[in-house]
Amino acid sequence: MPASFHSYRREWFTDGASFRREVLAGIVVALALIPEAIGFSIIAGVDPRVGLYASVAIAMVVAFTGGRTGMISAATAAVAVLVIPLVREHGVEYLFAATILMGLVQIVAGLLRLDLLMQFVSRSVITGFVNALAILIFMAQVPQLTNVDWETYAMVAGGLAIIYLVPRLTKAVPSPLIAILVLSAISIGFGLPVNTVGDMGKLPEGLPSLALPDVPLTWETLRVILPYSLTMAAVGLLESLLTAQIVDDMTDTDSDKRRECAGQGGANIVAAFFGGMGGCAMIGQSVINVTSGGRGRLSTFTAGAFLLFLLAVLGPYVGQVPMPALVAVMIMVSIGTFSWNSIANLRRHPPTSSIVMLTTVVVVVATHDLSLGVLAGVLLSGVFFAGKVQRMFSVERDISPDGMTATYRVSGQIFFASVDRFTRAFQIEDRADAVLIDVSAAHFWDISGVGALDKIVAKLRREGRSVEVVGYNRASADIIDKFALHDKTGVEIGAVPH
Repeated sequence: MPASFHSYRREWFTDGASFRREVLAGIVVALALIPEAIGFSIIAGVDPRVGLYASVAIAMVVAFTGGRTGMISAATAAVAVLVIPLVREHGVEYLFAATILMGLVQIVAGLLRLDLLMQFVSRSVITGFVNALAILIFMAQVPQLTNVDWETYAMVAGGLAIIYLVPRLTKAVPSPLIAILVLSAISIGFGLPVNTVGDMGKLPEGLPSLALPDVPLTWETLRVILPYSLTMAAVGLLESLLTAQIVDDMTDTDSDKRRECAGQGGANIVAAFFGGMGGCAMIGQSVINVTSGGRGRLSTFTAGAFLLFLLAVLGPYVGQVPMPALVAVMIMVSIGTFSWNSIANLRRHPPTSSIVMLTTVVVVVATHDLSLGVLAGVLLSGVFFAGKVQRMFSVERDISPDGMTATYRVSGQIFFASVDRFTRAFQIEDRADAVLIDVSAAHFWDISGVGALDKIVAKLRREGRSVEVVGYNRASADIIDKFALHDKTGVEIGAVPH
């Protein structure tokens, strides 16, 4: 059998101990998904079942199609906030149609290898993304901690105590699951006045049904849904790929980002056919899964399958689960997600890296838009990088004893950010008749650099000087020969340049 098949089988089938950990981790995630899926449905302005059914379908499908094992995908706030105008103006059926198109766009993105764009996201941006999400996860719990009785605070404190102390005694069962079960028993047994899952919204009854979106198949429909689908696809892939990178770091393993793009697309298409909204990877639930022992595809599938079981069979009981128990779990996730060493690194790391990280955090927290924060961080990283590279540049000038020949030795990177300094270096006052420009320690990257050299050569020749440029490397010679107007390298194909 192919090695890839054996690898895929190992991602599913494990030994008994691993099997138990995978299933129990999936159960914890399923319980934590319920209030969030309901909350995201409310944000989008749709019935709670739309978010819940989406979480079921996406988690179960991506367990087979995804490229990052152990990662949890479901309905998310990042996608929910994007579709509010669509649902308000056109209705939920257009949401389903937009979700199908979103999935198709993500599949195409995988085929086009757009996952490689992640290479341009710096570590500082990823750290800022993680910290911002940790803050947002904690902020999302604040409404459950305001204007409530003391019993809520006591249960949250008790839940956190169970979560952090039980692992010192045993790790056979994930401590978050023990916390949820113990606090549920106490709340139901004593009838405590605390908020429950049922207070978040009405849980659906029965199984979801397969249906096509009830929208006209016209160009007008495409015109309406296409902008939403493109935005949903981009935001969904961005959050999924960043979360995949974070899980890679947590588990010290690698993942197939290209497959993850296509897998997310397929999962969203299936979700829409079963009456669900779009979604993507969730860092909070992924952290719960990994810290609870989930590493393979079984934990992801179990999360979706057990959520479906809870909704279809145990709905009335699930509605009685106290929110303080889930709040305690999410606070644990927030604490575990935040990169605490990034605070100490503010003084140790270069100022530019710290500024990028803090900017990403501030923009995400201020706007609640992950894509805007990451975009701001990436752009700022690019500006700082260009500034750093353009400073790695120098021009040294030597004049011959007779004063007739000036030699300029250029070193560093010549591109759009350094051309101004490059040009100013040749604003000379001496009257040497011959000018030799040695670029053996330089590299020309773009047409801005080529244009600057053209401008220098033309200016010197207008002044009646002879100009010779020597020392091009192969890449610089190619771009000069292709785009220069006044000076060619003279390097023949196959020749060894200086």
